[in-house]
Amino acid sequence: MSSPAPGATRRLKHWGWGYEDQQPDCAALEGIGRAVSERLGFEVSEISEPVPLEAIELPESRLRAPDELGDLFSDDRYDRVAHALGKAYRDVVRGFRGDYDAAPDLVAHPRSAEEVEVVLDFCAETGAAAIPFGGGTSVVGGVEPRMYGEYPGVVTIDLRRMDRVLEIDPISQAARIQAGATGPRLEEQLRDHGLTLRHFPQSFEYSTLGGWIATRAGGHFATLYTHIDDLVESVHAITPSGEWESRRLPGSGAGPSPDRMMIGSEGILGVITDAWVRVRERPRFKLSASVLFGDFAAGAEAVREISQSGLHPSNCRLLDASESETSSAGPPGKAVLVLGFESPHHPVDGAMGVVLDIARGHGGEAGEVRGGGESSRKVDSPPGKAARGAAPPVSEPGSDSVGAWRHAFLFAPYLRDSLVACGVLSETFETAITWDRFGDFHAEVIDRVRRAAAEASRAPAEGPGAPRVSCRFTHVYPDGPAPYYTVLAPARRGDEMAQWDEIKAAASDAVIDAGGTITHHHAVGRDHRPWYDRQRPEPFATALRAAKAELDPRALLNPGVLVDPDRPS
Repeated sequence: MSSPAPGATRRLKHWGWGYEDQQPDCAALEGIGRAVSERLGFEVSEISEPVPLEAIELPESRLRAPDELGDLFSDDRYDRVAHALGKAYRDVVRGFRGDYDAAPDLVAHPRSAEEVEVVLDFCAETGAAAIPFGGGTSVVGGVEPRMYGEYPGVVTIDLRRMDRVLEIDPISQAARIQAGATGPRLEEQLRDHGLTLRHFPQSFEYSTLGGWIATRAGGHFATLYTHIDDLVESVHAITPSGEWESRRLPGSGAGPSPDRMMIGSEGILGVITDAWVRVRERPRFKLSASVLFGDFAAGAEAVREISQSGLHPSNCRLLDASESETSSAGPPGKAVLVLGFESPHHPVDGAMGVVLDIARGHGGEAGEVRGGGESSRKVDSPPGKAARGAAPPVSEPGSDSVGAWRHAFLFAPYLRDSLVACGVLSETFETAITWDRFGDFHAEVIDRVRRAAAEASRAPAEGPGAPRVSCRFTHVYPDGPAPYYTVLAPARRGDEMAQWDEIKAAASDAVIDAGGTITHHHAVGRDHRPWYDRQRPEPFATALRAAKAELDPRALLNPGVLVDPDRPS
């Protein structure tokens, strides 16, 4: 029963982002520290080191699986530690410090839907809570066993052994894929058929199809097909009350959609085992360009017109001047709009030309249009050497703004681990708001978060050493943008979690008070619950609790997420 996690010998970090061999060495960390001091004005007085796996104090497992279940369950130290936390800033800090007071008692590694059913039966027999687990990239406490003391045991169900493309329908352009397939794994299998799902969240390397569906993940397309919702045809799941599988159809008006009930359910209704998803031919025609704006507001107006033009660029991401400077996407003081079009069938020059004209009409200065195809560097390319800490956190601005932004986007989660070691708080929050309210909304959120960050960080509100709060649009719609905010601040060493909790509460209050959503694509988890409870209609919460009680009568699945159901006495 103590067998290690499946897969190759190369292991993911137990505490942070990426693989163990991707942690920068001391010299690289010192270089990052110098760059932080020079570019951000934060004093980096020392470089800390993470608590090694063998030094972590881990509570004894309270559960033991029957021997006849073989290697379906593991109580291996690495397995339990690696499944105890997600990948939010507070998770990385706790992992870095060796804080694993609440780790799962067992980790299950099912290979099939039938084995998922066996695991749920075991949880029902023992009364253990069950946490579905994909890539473990949750940044909202979605996979953390905070219910540890309320149940006699906790079992995390790691689905990554279930990683195959099971069927392909080339006529309808759809594929049935197991829930544990990571982004690279499913794309590798689809590539052999000339197809792609083309869903590339920032966590693409490690997150899974089931996780994307359970959390309504946002992907590559900045317009039109922005969420995994738009790509799902049918969902298959195992619930404690039986099998759940919807009919595979291109669309249906037959009552509330069973798929939509499972999409975004965050593991509280059942364990997603596989899904039919819409795939497409791989793009052969691709163009990218960047546009500089004197201020963020002018860029936002250009993006609004572009999003309402019906042209649907695949990439339409606007970075404010601070975000642009940090990612080296543009010159100081300029907001940058990153644009892209792609098609498997026809050139996209015309559409790009129209969009650039729109941008120029709002004072934008368009840069070089770059072409590409399947032979060019893809947006789904792995970060490569940068992920191993060989590159500093920010490079000098170059002529390829799109490439600089893409590199910074892929590298950001790796960099955050290094910033923790350097004593820098680096975290994000995101939302969505309609265009008519965006200007006032953005100003209020930025102001409140800047003040909260300065107070929580005991830093000046302006000038050298002041926290930075920057913004970019990750996705845009005809009726509004999805702003994504980044907070950088000097950390209160040893008290980082309380510091971020203060900032996060202020940010969440500001977002909800100003009429936004608590999350556009990061999900609710446990971290967003207080604000999600304020956002949703109470009758809907009552209905969701009723569905939870019917499908999971013993309230074993991911307790504390979305709703707090009544547990049977």
